[in-house]
Amino acid sequence: MKTKESKILSTVDALADDIIDFTGRLVREPSILENEASALLVMEDEIDRFGWVSERVQIDQEKLALHPGFASVPWNYQGRYNLAATRPADSPGGRSALFNGHLDVVSPEPVENWTTDPFTPVVRDGWLYGRGAGDMKGGVAAMTYALHAVEKAGFGLRAPVTLEAVIEEECCGNGALACLVAGYDAEAILIPEPFGPKIYLSQVGVLWFKVHMRGLSCHVLAATVGANAIEKSYPVIAALRLLEETMNAEARPDAYDNISHPLNLNIGIFKGGDWPSTVPSAAEFHGRLSFFPGTSYEDVCRRIQAAVADAAQADPWLAENQPEVEFYGFRSEGHTVSRELPALVTLNDCHHTLTGEDAASYISTCTTDLRAFHFFGKGQGTCYGPVAENIHGANERVNIDSILHVTRAYALFLARWCQLAE
Repeated sequence: MKTKESKILSTVDALADDIIDFTGRLVREPSILENEASALLVMEDEIDRFGWVSERVQIDQEKLALHPGFASVPWNYQGRYNLAATRPADSPGGRSALFNGHLDVVSPEPVENWTTDPFTPVVRDGWLYGRGAGDMKGGVAAMTYALHAVEKAGFGLRAPVTLEAVIEEECCGNGALACLVAGYDAEAILIPEPFGPKIYLSQVGVLWFKVHMRGLSCHVLAATVGANAIEKSYPVIAALRLLEETMNAEARPDAYDNISHPLNLNIGIFKGGDWPSTVPSAAEFHGRLSFFPGTSYEDVCRRIQAAVADAAQADPWLAENQPEVEFYGFRSEGHTVSRELPALVTLNDCHHTLTGEDAASYISTCTTDLRAFHFFGKGQGTCYGPVAENIHGANERVNIDSILHVTRAYALFLARWCQLAE
């Protein structure tokens, strides 16, 4: 290893306490959907402290709706934004890089399932606990301090580096898309998602939908003359489960050959009824379904609509009172990239320098903000991040050593990809 790189790595080690402290400060902010501002302010303060100039990138819903990657959502973006900061090159000669991390987190409910308060960071046995610790505030700290470590070690860079802290990765990806449309892009895109220090090669497509069910209300004393909208949902959900199994049994890309059940349907929200003794006249459920790379979003929408319509035809009430399917949020198609892309080769070389081994490959059954950069940007992208457990569940935690490892790997990547300037 070169002397300059050794100095950068020793600088990362000297910053270890600061990196974990920053992770904890981000975890303290309960940045669930539409409440991301406090976490963004913590990020903005850190960027300012390091002397970088950041921009608050608004999500202009009317303008962004014209973009093919935009996902329609039922909420608004009044006063909400993303952060982007680009450190300019000190001299020419290198290749540009962009780190993207999301600060939005999913709800911690029910909080009684947590051992500790989900928004009070707790360090125990080498892990940092808290909602968002893994997904993905530990990674955001790693990418931020990787750039800071290069500077603190006394080096500049021969290409610009952009840091992005975005919202809405967990529901639609409009935050990352807004930054891309605003002009933030690079030749290499690295996202520290908590899948471990692996080279991320493939992700599935993901879409969200909801189904509105109609019933006929009446007093429960005459329940047989009514139509229970909640119970009418059962055969519709069963039909969607059959669609899920059918899609898993179909021809699949080679990347997914060794995964037994790569496509997953989740019924994540169910609403219906307002009184135990009244037959409910309305219900709705919200779902998430994934699909293979190479399959279009529109095709899967049609298959969902057909499955719901077929289930309705088998029920006399539903045949006359058709369920309505609505699509919102994620409309993300999947993709696969080659491990031989220069940016991925460089990242693997950095991993090998640190561990003595090549990084494992990772084939994902979910989606990430990489979709925006892959389909609409110019760069080569992958995820490479800390080790986390229980993301989206109770007692989420991130391994502290893995945060520091990612910081080292990213700092080496900057030195080799962007190239150092003195």
